[in-house]
Amino acid sequence: MTSTGEVEGRAGPPLWWARRRDAVVDVVLGGVSAVECAWEGVAFAGEAGAPTALGVVFGLAVGSTLVLRRRWPIAVVLVGIAVAPAAMGFLLGVVGLYTLASSEVPRRITATLASMSLAATYVVMYLRTRVDVEADPRLVVVLSGFVAVALTVPPVLFGLYIGARRRLLESLQERADSLERELSLLADRAEERAEWARTEERTRIAREMHDVVAHRVSLMVVHAAALEAVAAKDPARAARNAALVGDMGRQALTELREMLGVLRAEAPKPAASPAVAAVALAPAGAFEDGPSLGELEGLVGQSRAAGMVVEMLVQGEGAVYAAEVEQTAYRVVQEALTNCHKHAPGARVVVRLAHRGGEVAMQVENGPCDGKATEPGLPSGGNGLVGMRERVLGLGGVFVSGPTDAGGFRVSAVLPA
Repeated sequence: MTSTGEVEGRAGPPLWWARRRDAVVDVVLGGVSAVECAWEGVAFAGEAGAPTALGVVFGLAVGSTLVLRRRWPIAVVLVGIAVAPAAMGFLLGVVGLYTLASSEVPRRITATLASMSLAATYVVMYLRTRVDVEADPRLVVVLSGFVAVALTVPPVLFGLYIGARRRLLESLQERADSLERELSLLADRAEERAEWARTEERTRIAREMHDVVAHRVSLMVVHAAALEAVAAKDPARAARNAALVGDMGRQALTELREMLGVLRAEAPKPAASPAVAAVALAPAGAFEDGPSLGELEGLVGQSRAAGMVVEMLVQGEGAVYAAEVEQTAYRVVQEALTNCHKHAPGARVVVRLAHRGGEVAMQVENGPCDGKATEPGLPSGGNGLVGMRERVLGLGGVFVSGPTDAGGFRVSAVLPA
């Protein structure tokens, strides 16, 4: 485990430096500044009448403060201003002003210290030039001003530019990181939507398979039971039941082939995103080739042929609805009839279909079971009502099911047209 500022296998930067390279640069600059100030301290000691060694030590101490420029830039600049009368600290003043301007110190403090450094440099240059050079006073003023500006303004401007550039790069990096996080979140959400769409498609296919297989096979089991019961007594009826079993099997195989044909259809071209690609998994012809309301009479007739007493009542004028609406209505009635075969043998069943302009309603209600009828022994997975509810609610409809007061069971659904 590496700590902050460390690279695996190496020690991190010391003290306040962010990188080891910064520490090396500051130490080198501090050493050069210390040598410069020590050299200038010799002349200062001679002018002040102090021992040369004292001037050298003082210069080393002053120059070495440049090592602290990143930690305390204001203190470094103040030291440079303080030693300006001693004519030392040229590198200390220039680098200190640059560091101050490029740091996060408030601009008013930077402007104040830069003005103080400019004034101090001008005064020192003016006094020394006036004493050392016998020239026109105006020339001394211009020369002093030029030197003061040259030693103060360029490092401040360059520091301001570097600081602004650094802040801009940090802002761009933060924005890039933010965009990367947003893209990652969008990718995660797209993957979640794709997984949801795949799950929905698998559920839809499972519902279709359940409805097709459960109804046809239930009827086949009922007819097979009747065939077994009358085979010896009524050969003609047994033959009819055998023919019906064969018809039911062929119809089940036909519907399964149609469904598998839709699933084997040519896959759509890759979409722009995983979510769109997953939604595209739903075949375009999934509803167009399915059953319709016009086939309800045949569906009810199959149940009658299996021995069930079924009455079908239709209210209102028939209309042509969207393919998914007609298929959903058909599947609801089909599954309800299948449940009647399984759980209410011998009961009287009423199928109601009502066209109400903006909606179509269907209801399948069975009476109490006939005590003489035998249970057909059909297995039940418990998903019939769940599948019907999912179908109806998926189209924005209403689904209600439950026992009746007479001891039967009722399934009702309303679908928007």
